[in-house]
Amino acid sequence: MKNILSFTYALTATFIWGTAFIAQDQGMEHIGPLTFNGARYFFGFLVLIGLAIVLEKNAVQEFRKNSRKIISEIFSIGCFLFLASILQQYSLLYTGVANSAFFTIFYILFVPFIAFLFFSRTVHWSVWPAILTCLVGAYFLSNFSDATVRLGDSMVLLGALFWGFHIVFISRVIRIFDFPLCVSAIQCLIVAIFSMVFGFIFETVSLEGIGLEINEILYAGLLSSGLAFLLQIYAQRHISPSSIAVIFSLEGVFATIAAWVILEQILGFYQIIGCFLILVGVIIAQLTPLIFRSRT
Repeated sequence: MKNILSFTYALTATFIWGTAFIAQDQGMEHIGPLTFNGARYFFGFLVLIGLAIVLEKNAVQEFRKNSRKIISEIFSIGCFLFLASILQQYSLLYTGVANSAFFTIFYILFVPFIAFLFFSRTVHWSVWPAILTCLVGAYFLSNFSDATVRLGDSMVLLGALFWGFHIVFISRVIRIFDFPLCVSAIQCLIVAIFSMVFGFIFETVSLEGIGLEINEILYAGLLSSGLAFLLQIYAQRHISPSSIAVIFSLEGVFATIAAWVILEQILGFYQIIGCFLILVGVIIAQLTPLIFRSRT
């Protein structure tokens, strides 16, 4: 039951991230990437910290027992999240959505290696064919055969590495400090602070510009930065980083469907094939270990 609930959390978070991709792409007409990031994560922090105060009253007492280690771990995932999200946001200025969707999916390849190198965690053999299937699916989904490698593509690929670190280290943080609302709120605050500090240095930050993009900021902030990252933490209580990364690869599928419904961008034959392959990859990663475990 716990695994089913965790899978539902992960799938819901992935759906939110996929649909929020449109808000991220359209939310920079009047403000820069750093300002957009700072505003969205600040709104996410406000919602999460309010819920944490009400629902996780024991967090302060637990925090005092091992404050130094907890601060270090949460600060790490906050930094990884900042680097991953700002690279993805900046990439949208230099490359197309198709390229960004393709290169972001590489975090499913990075996660098993990061988990093994840093924590010596082995993964079930079924993860590797699942990853390969998802990568092929992402290739078809992005229509990358028509694209050229540009600066934005490299930024997305580097961002995918930090997404991988974030996914792996979230599992570690939850084992040390199992208060998802507090962890989500603090990591959002870290990203918001870094984004706004650099925003004031490199961009022209204005309340007027933020106001013009408030709908996109609120959607990306309250749902993507707030609710979705909270669901990610709940999901990773019972699902391994490698398996959860495969589920998150559905983000590209949901982004494509959202573009089809909201922006009326018609799905082509190869995009439909890509969606199907990613779904197959997720099914392989989730069902194969259960089948072999039941036989054993």
